[in-house]
Amino acid sequence: MNIVRNVDATKSVLLIIDLQEKLAPAIGGFSDILTNTLKLSQASVIHSVPVLISEQYKKGLGGTLQQIRDGLPQASYFDKTHFSACAEPDFLELLKRYERPQIVVVGTEAHVCVLQTCLDLLQSGFDVFVVADAVGSRNKKHEQIAIEQLRQAGAVISCAETVIFQWTKKAATPTFKKVLTIIK
Repeated sequence: MNIVRNVDATKSVLLIIDLQEKLAPAIGGFSDILTNTLKLSQASVIHSVPVLISEQYKKGLGGTLQQIRDGLPQASYFDKTHFSACAEPDFLELLKRYERPQIVVVGTEAHVCVLQTCLDLLQSGFDVFVVADAVGSRNKKHEQIAIEQLRQAGAVISCAETVIFQWTKKAATPTFKKVLTIIK
């Protein structure tokens, strides 16, 4: 297994897992998860990082939150009923078409859909970066256990601001000035 140290914007896809209308109110600390996801979303636009958004059983849980949809008009969406997006027909093929080996993951629930998707992504050979301050569960303990399990499985556990700075790489550039407005 490769030891992955830095996430690179030119090698990344941002995967937003199930940040949906009817699930959001049940998730502990959801406002922070949404804030950090929106920061990453803005940075993904600046750095031309493709964004893929999964929606779990949209009929029951509603669509992706409007703030995310508004900020990412270029995003692709993927409907699913399996907890692991990778178990859905065509999901892995869709992801492979980006030709980017690093998957930056945010979303809910950490111990269900995020966990199962990330474990399957790791098994499929992707480098997985779990943004710990942009994932959550209804139960904080379940979230913590999932993050630890993902760390043990080989995912890189990070935070939104770290990923944004890793994507940016250098200060004193026009890109950095744009990014600075996001993190202030």
